[in-house]
Amino acid sequence: MEKEKEVSIHQLFWYFLIFSILGIIIETSYCYITMGVLESRKGFIWGPFCPVYGVCGALLIYVLNKLDCKSVLKLFIVGFVFGSIAEYVLSYILEAIYGIRFWNYDYLQFNLNGRISLLFSFYWGILFIVLIKFVKPIIDKLINKIKPKTRNIIEIGITIFLSIDCIVTIWAIQTYQNRVVYGKEYKANSNNIVLKLRENIENNYFTTEKMLKTFPNLRVKNENGEEMWIRDYIK
Repeated sequence: MEKEKEVSIHQLFWYFLIFSILGIIIETSYCYITMGVLESRKGFIWGPFCPVYGVCGALLIYVLNKLDCKSVLKLFIVGFVFGSIAEYVLSYILEAIYGIRFWNYDYLQFNLNGRISLLFSFYWGILFIVLIKFVKPIIDKLINKIKPKTRNIIEIGITIFLSIDCIVTIWAIQTYQNRVVYGKEYKANSNNIVLKLRENIENNYFTTEKMLKTFPNLRVKNENGEEMWIRDYIK
């Protein structure tokens, strides 16, 4: 890949968005092929988004543009190294935001604190070759076909939606954790319309069944500091 110009903020936005969606397809397909299970691998409560792939993909392209890598071997090394670093850091960031771990590789050999593993680092290297050689050129062409004014409106609208989606996801997961793990369920103590609305949303929309289906692999630490699947608390 030739280094023609700096990667713009518009390109990074679309890389994040499209790679987030591709991440869902990859995760769901991998889960079905390896375990024969078709389950949700979403990162947000609304929409088909897996933000880990979006962040890693956009970050890796930015880094690659700075390093000006051209060969397949260099692409693999960059994807392997920086993909692993990004995944490790994001694991801590997501846990700090949501208070819950979304993945754990303790079941695999050669893992580091369960946050990254040699196998998935290898996948990052392969995936990055595919993204740069085949996916990125298509995305760039699509971006260039959108009129700047239309593109800006779309980007602002999607950004607002994703911001709300992230906030609601944090709210939903905390509600789910409080109910299942700690036995706490919100009850409005007055007829205040806002408090009643909160009670209705938490108890009727963020239901245990819905949350279990949307986020089947969430983990929390028990009183002994050991990680447990939230679904095991339900059992």
